[in-house]
Amino acid sequence: MTINGETLQAMSLDDRDACRYLGYWGTGNGDMRATKEVVRQNITAARDLIKYHSLTSELATELFTSKGMGVFRFSAALIEWSESELNDVKQLCVQAYKNAWHLSTASALFIFPKTHAGKEGTLPMAVLTKELLLHAKRCMRHEDVSKKSCWQA
Repeated sequence: MTINGETLQAMSLDDRDACRYLGYWGTGNGDMRATKEVVRQNITAARDLIKYHSLTSELATELFTSKGMGVFRFSAALIEWSESELNDVKQLCVQAYKNAWHLSTASALFIFPKTHAGKEGTLPMAVLTKELLLHAKRCMRHEDVSKKSCWQA
C-alpha cells in the first residue's frame, strides 16, 4: 500500500518492535509495555519539571496533575495495568506532590483525602477508576453488544 507515493511497511503480529497507532505504542500482538514506558517517562519528566520550581505549591500541583496525570489518564481505561505498575506510578506521583510542596515528609499527607487532613493528590487508582467508569458510560450509549451484555448480567 502506498500513500502520497510512500510505501507503507506492514507490521507482522510477531514483530517485537513497538509502533505508534492512535496515540498508543504497542506491538502487532497487543503488547502495550511501550505505552506504559512512555507514560512513566512523561510522569517522571513532569515530576522533575516541578522539582525546583518558583510557582506556588498549588500551581505546581496543578501543573503536575495536568502534564503527568494527563498522560496516564489517556491510556488508563484501555491498557491493562498491574497492581505493581500502578504502585510505581503512584510513587512517582507522590514524589511529584512532595516536590510541588517542597516537602520530604511521609507520603500519607498526599494520599489521604482532605476530609482526613490530607492534600488528596490525584493518584493513579482514582484516575483509573474514573476513566473506566467513563469508558463504560460511553459504551452504554450505543445499541451494541456492550449494552446488551451489561443489562443481561
